[in-house]
Amino acid sequence: MATVDECRNVLEKMAGKVARKSDELDLEEDFERTLAVEITDLNQAFSAKLSGNKLTDLLDGDAPDAEVRIIISSDDLIALSKKELKPAKALLTGKIKIKASVKDLAKLRKALKVD
Repeated sequence: MATVDECRNVLEKMAGKVARKSDELDLEEDFERTLAVEITDLNQAFSAKLSGNKLTDLLDGDAPDAEVRIIISSDDLIALSKKELKPAKALLTGKIKIKASVKDLAKLRKALKVD
């Protein structure tokens, strides 16, 4: 099982990747969403804002009103970050669950890709 700090580091790196490829996201300027990431085996949650094509304000703690909710175990999050687990396979096998509107999922596809 990974630690809370390891998970936070992966999410911070993900935020950096989103910032670096912000030009590719093509989101409307006023597109803003709150994201919550639940780490199931650690009973830990993180929240962040996606605004202005950037993922910012990564905080410890849940955002109950988040429009996008990602549910994953710590080991699967680490495996995704190391490319040991492919995002599509993780979704298909239920290792990662994403709760969001279909419209938001389509818009966020590139932003949420872990590569």
